[in-house]
Amino acid sequence: MHVYEKLFIGGKWVPPVGNGAIEVVNASTEEVMGKVPRGSEEDVERAVQAASAAFEPWAATSVPDRARYLERLAEGLRARAEEIATTIACEVGSSIAFARSVQAALPATVAGSYPELLRGFRFEEKIGNSLVVLEPVGVVAAITPWNYPLHQAIGKVAPALAAGCTVVLKPSQVAPLSAFILAEVVDGAGLPPGVFNLVSGAGSIAGEALIRHPRVDMISLTGSTAAGRRVSAVAAATIKRVALELGGKSASVILDDADLEKAVGISLANCFINSGQTCSAWTRLLVPRAQHDRATEIARRITAAKYTLGDPLASQAKLGPLVSSEQRESVRQFIRKGIEEGARLVIGGPEAPDGLPRGYYVKPTVFAEVAPEMTIAREEIFGPVLSILPYRDEDDAVRIANDSIYGLAGAVWSADPARAERVARRIRTGQVDINGGRFNPLAPFGGYKQSGHGRELGSHGLREFLEVKSLQF
Repeated sequence: MHVYEKLFIGGKWVPPVGNGAIEVVNASTEEVMGKVPRGSEEDVERAVQAASAAFEPWAATSVPDRARYLERLAEGLRARAEEIATTIACEVGSSIAFARSVQAALPATVAGSYPELLRGFRFEEKIGNSLVVLEPVGVVAAITPWNYPLHQAIGKVAPALAAGCTVVLKPSQVAPLSAFILAEVVDGAGLPPGVFNLVSGAGSIAGEALIRHPRVDMISLTGSTAAGRRVSAVAAATIKRVALELGGKSASVILDDADLEKAVGISLANCFINSGQTCSAWTRLLVPRAQHDRATEIARRITAAKYTLGDPLASQAKLGPLVSSEQRESVRQFIRKGIEEGARLVIGGPEAPDGLPRGYYVKPTVFAEVAPEMTIAREEIFGPVLSILPYRDEDDAVRIANDSIYGLAGAVWSADPARAERVARRIRTGQVDINGGRFNPLAPFGGYKQSGHGRELGSHGLREFLEVKSLQF
């Protein structure tokens, strides 16, 4: 049992003003595995005041010194990698192998990328008779989701600190435990008091208080598109900067000359990653009409053979449960909707899987003959559900891929890399993988349209937390 009774504010672990605790439930056992404080508006006020007081001296801290603090942060995360992986596997339902390689390792990699990047970053530029300087935006409220709880926190905290900003982190109440581990690592790294603060609590209380606060200069949110709309509306009252990383309905476009077996296999893996609880997952598989049936059979065979459900801590399990009973029911409702609207259920379905009486499990599900107007082809499901859509020709494939309110990620497959790149350039998303291109933690990540605005990771992520000033001589 992970029980945290205090918040991290002003460099100290302090009792919350708010009453009560938030229970954290193990996704595979449905038992309480931890508790964190239910922070109040008063707790947010204390955290923002601490961040505001710490801002000026932290902004004035030299680049080499900020880089050294970030190195200690990355080292602390690496030292606790196994604890982080196990905690998130239980909270979220990630398999332990995935939790180790992504949920724990990736945040340490991202944090470790900023010291070197920071040392080579140009904060000043001479343009004619002007000196253009980049300065930290100020106090940042980082509001993070439950699906990649530590990675999304580090994707905001590390570049914000690198830029010279101070931070108040408000993690998801569904999976907050890794944020407390992060606060312990920050404490051990010796960052000055108030530079990093942690307040757990409900989004409707702690989150809203942060968004409204006049001394918060920037909101960085990863969450649903509905949450993004709410943040934008509330933040508009104080005209504060807002960076949003929201939902997705990404398409993997398989062209007619691609290696179909490979393309379908990797697309399935991407769709089912983290039990489908990934905003950038390729949940729409676009295939030529002539190859639709063959692609469907490949997807059925691979899903049946490879994507087994089970305890996330058991090494043989490929897919764990979803994060909560609410999320499980939401995904099952989408599956029922797909059947009702006439898509062909290839494998899976809304029924409870056999042999797993406890845990929020959903069968990995594949639909074929999906039309672009169907609900399962348009809405973000956030579970292990793949929709296969046939298309006529290359132009039709691009049209279908772009026919979405979202624009976060995607993929293109072709035996001709130049052709694949040409199609990828036509797809209106923030990221497109060509023939299975690997994830790059230094490349910018973010979306078009209702997938949000702003970019995370690498130098582009650092720039999100900087203001531009011109000095004329």
